[in-house]
Amino acid sequence: MKIMLENQTDFSLPIDKLRTIAQTLTEKDIELIICDNSTIKKINAEYRSKNAPTDVLSFPIEGDFDTFPLGSIVISSDMILQKAEQLGHTAQEESTLLFIHGLLHLLGYDHEVDSGEMRAREAELIGTFDLPKSLIVRTEKYKE
Repeated sequence: MKIMLENQTDFSLPIDKLRTIAQTLTEKDIELIICDNSTIKKINAEYRSKNAPTDVLSFPIEGDFDTFPLGSIVISSDMILQKAEQLGHTAQEESTLLFIHGLLHLLGYDHEVDSGEMRAREAELIGTFDLPKSLIVRTEKYKE
């Protein structure tokens, strides 16, 4: 399992930690793209018809192809920095939280329609990897 990283910014990711987390969930490769708000806004508009930047987008590859990656995760470095400051933790912690969120989407979880399964899995991973609980709080607010 490897993370195929395309970092379009100067943000420094905790790639070893991300790889460790990914390996607990999948044996498949993952494409990870780090970009700025302008780029993620364009992607969000094209694929979700939402003309605004967002923190993380996930694009799973449908089907069981052994040689294909699980999918792609796109994360905005601008949002990482903004949310980390707003929520009082490090940018590396925020990038890890967003990676977990995106990875769970690649694995088929969907907090917008499930009955709390994705939040529960996030909480478990956050505890296991000793991360801030802000992702759970944000996800709960989305459900209101």
